[in-house]
Amino acid sequence: MRGRGRTLLPGMLVALVLTLVPALAPVAARAQGAANLIADRIKIEADGTRLVASGNVEVFYDDTRLSAARITYDATSDRLRIEGPVFIAGPDGSIFTAEAARIDPTLQSGVLRSARLVLDRQLQLAANQIDRVEGRYTQLHGVAVTSCTVCATGEAPLWELRARRIVHDQEARQLWFDDAHLRIAGVPVFWLPRLRLPDPTLERATGFLSPAIRSNSNLGVGLRLPYFIRLGDARDLTLTPWLSASTSTLEARYRQAYLRGALQIDAAISRDDQEDDLRGYLFARGAFAAGRDWTLRFDLETASDDAYLLDYGYTDIDRLTSELTADRVRDRDLVQLSFAQYSTLRDGETDSTLPPLLADAHWESRLTPPGLGGTLTLGADLQAHYRYSDTALDGAGRDVTRAGLSADWRRQALFGPGLVVEAQLAFALDHYAVDQDDTIGDATRASWAAATTLRYPLIRRGAQAVHVVEPVVMLAWSDTTDTAVRNEDSTSAEFDEANLLALSRFPGEDAVETGRRAAIGLAWTRRGDDGWQSRLSFGRILRDTAQPGYSAASGLDGRVSDWLLAWQVTAPRGLGVDGRLVVDDGLDVVKSEARAFWRSDRVDLNAGYLFLQADPLEGRADDVSEWTFDTIYRIDEVWSVGLDARVDAAQSEPIEAGLGIGWRNECVAVDLSVSRRFTSSINVEPSTEFGLSVELLGFSAGRAGAGASARCAD
Repeated sequence: MRGRGRTLLPGMLVALVLTLVPALAPVAARAQGAANLIADRIKIEADGTRLVASGNVEVFYDDTRLSAARITYDATSDRLRIEGPVFIAGPDGSIFTAEAARIDPTLQSGVLRSARLVLDRQLQLAANQIDRVEGRYTQLHGVAVTSCTVCATGEAPLWELRARRIVHDQEARQLWFDDAHLRIAGVPVFWLPRLRLPDPTLERATGFLSPAIRSNSNLGVGLRLPYFIRLGDARDLTLTPWLSASTSTLEARYRQAYLRGALQIDAAISRDDQEDDLRGYLFARGAFAAGRDWTLRFDLETASDDAYLLDYGYTDIDRLTSELTADRVRDRDLVQLSFAQYSTLRDGETDSTLPPLLADAHWESRLTPPGLGGTLTLGADLQAHYRYSDTALDGAGRDVTRAGLSADWRRQALFGPGLVVEAQLAFALDHYAVDQDDTIGDATRASWAAATTLRYPLIRRGAQAVHVVEPVVMLAWSDTTDTAVRNEDSTSAEFDEANLLALSRFPGEDAVETGRRAAIGLAWTRRGDDGWQSRLSFGRILRDTAQPGYSAASGLDGRVSDWLLAWQVTAPRGLGVDGRLVVDDGLDVVKSEARAFWRSDRVDLNAGYLFLQADPLEGRADDVSEWTFDTIYRIDEVWSVGLDARVDAAQSEPIEAGLGIGWRNECVAVDLSVSRRFTSSINVEPSTEFGLSVELLGFSAGRAGAGASARCAD
């Protein structure tokens, strides 16, 4: 008989023998209290002080398991002699292998000869001798450490750390090296008298992170060496010096998690040859649950000059937004409070034209009117914006405060074989208080609207797909008492499938659509059994009179709007395209945007196209036509290539381009990148940047190599 039954029977007999022999009772108590032993053969020698187990020996103590060919327990010295091959699996996931060992019965202290320790199934430590002390410390003598594949032929791994001694603190999960040197393919390249590294099971530890070499045509070649500081279980700070011939920069990132919120601060300060003064930036953001369903958020953005963020590659945003908000969202009501400050980084734009300061308070509640049905939405707004200028000439310093009340009622009903009818009524009352503007004064405006929307969805089940065709018509009318309000929040309107059936296409509150109008549209949706899904929709707006306030490039000006066409297609293997097109009756394109994506095991692809017709009202003197492309192609388990580009198709000139090459195996990750920004302005010069980072895998939690393992020669 083989298997577990064979190994358990001798152990049961030994327990019985130890119980029946009074002279061995103390030995039995100590042995059973220290560990449970299972073996093919167990015998007690004549003097009664030694127990010998052989054949498929296994010892269990708490969550530690030991396997060996033979174990001898000496009661006189209270020690275990273990003959290999020896295998020990610890409760923390560590694995010991050795040819022979001497260890105490608790398996917490002892000596292993010609041993190997594996941490978290990735970091290998081979030593001439391993000493375990007090169950916490493991001392390794004559050590070679690597996470690379180690071949039996003696071939040197891609990298390894050699040390005279390593102490592994299992409680602190740290590795302490004495007389350590790094070898690449067996060649020593770097030496340190002392070195401390976290073991792979430690998720957060103070110490250096992987360095990176960065070369910028404007800032020179430099080294970025991040240093992570653990300030507690919920706080940390990362300091990253960046030194080159042209700049001395210190970057910082602070993060803190609270029981009911989170905070992150990113900042940098630089001294370079681009400017005479110190340069820098500070971004801070946080969100906190304040109780009673309130959430507080803040976002702070500031920079020393217009070009700093782009020069150092932190972000390409062209306006800085600092905002403090508080909101409460419940089943039937919504409250939002916000205060924002804007700062422009654009050439030719000043903060006073934005305007820079904006405060807003909004309340909304939804209820069902008795006897009327449907949904009634009541709202109230208080909004104010402030400009820095003190002059009233031509409204250069215009400050405006708006207070508004609104009500919107909607009800939907189904008639006959599937006709869906929706009725809508809306009313708004706004008062504008204007300061420092000699062209306009205060104004009070009332506006009202009514609309009816008819939908008739038609469904057909085919052999391989379901088709839905839905024609829709919306008839609307609205009016207002005052059109002299200065439009500041609705200067750029979009025409898309989301607002085709809206009462107003203006994005803000200052402008209001008036007159009689109709919106017509048709949507076709296909859902295939094979996973293919597609949707195509188009529509336009018809008015009795032209609507002022819309620019020509919006597609909404005139009595009849341009045609809107939108589409989406998704395939079962991660492929998809979507887009939107606005064309006039002459089939000239006014606006268009399209996006294609592909997600697979080997490819991550995003490509896009954008076209905007020139329009002075929207701040575009020339047509805008751009292509964007961003992809990563994984050639195999080791190599990957990334490419991104942005091209000005109208001028046939590149805007940005980048190339990245990655190489990764089970123990090393190498990333090489090159990027070029071709655009220039008053504040920013074109630049080229190179980057190189090399990471030795195995010392970071959750960062085991994902690439292919090296192959050993036969």
